Amino acid sequence: MNEQELRKRLEMLRNEHRDLDAAIAALSDAGDGGGFVDQLQIARLKKRKLQLKDRIAIIEDTLLPDIIA
Repeated sequence: MNEQELRKRLEMLRNEHRDLDAAIAALSDAGDGGGFVDQLQIARLKKRKLQLKDRIAIIEDTLLPDIIA
């Protein structure tokens, strides 16, 4: 992948990460009554969010080389 493709992919991942934040918040607010299904869904969304965070970090490391101080 070239730099432009990486930046486009990075933006897509950030958008998905942000969307998951909103989905988790909505489920948390709506699920105040509780329910195993809601908690399971929230856990899955949080796991996906962590995976996205890892992918974002990998792309950012590729785009921004380490600077030796």
